[in-house]
Amino acid sequence: MRPLHDFLRTLRGDLESAHQHDPAARSLLEVALAYPGVHAIWVYRLAHRMWQVPPLRLAARLVSQAARAATGVEIHPGARLGERLFIDHGMGVVIGETAEVGDDVVLFHGATLGGRSMKRGKRHPTLGDRVVVGAGAKILGPVWVGNDAQIGANAVVIADVPTGAIAVGVPATIRRRSAAVPFDVEVDDPAIYI
Repeated sequence: MRPLHDFLRTLRGDLESAHQHDPAARSLLEVALAYPGVHAIWVYRLAHRMWQVPPLRLAARLVSQAARAATGVEIHPGARLGERLFIDHGMGVVIGETAEVGDDVVLFHGATLGGRSMKRGKRHPTLGDRVVVGAGAKILGPVWVGNDAQIGANAVVIADVPTGAIAVGVPATIRRRSAAVPFDVEVDDPAIYI
């Protein structure tokens, strides 16, 4: 029973994260019923468990593709996603097979955690904890994005982003956040740094 309890706790964490981060969310019930980003994450969590059992990998891919058709969010079941992930709006988000995402991350619509190579092995990004990825941003290749980093809307990140930094532009350049004015995900949007 413990694995089921842990799984349900994780699903509730995703639900509460969406409710907390979206000022338009009126209730947990509304989020559970009407948020495609949450639905995509929940289906991913099931498909990821299936992916851990090699004979179920094809079934896991089929489940993830059904979620893609229903939500517009494509998450490969082999990706590793942390706790309390929030995908706002969802449409167009892509998370590749070898991507790793830390805890308390926010991804806006159109964000891509993609590859730059067709070779096997680690080819997708690794995001630390509390990272915010703006709408339309592309993080490509096996790059590392440090804890508390912010990726501006439509940025194209092809190199590592240090902890606490802001990456904006095409290709992305790094800006340091002023300690006097800390970023507040509840108020600020990474697009303001464009």
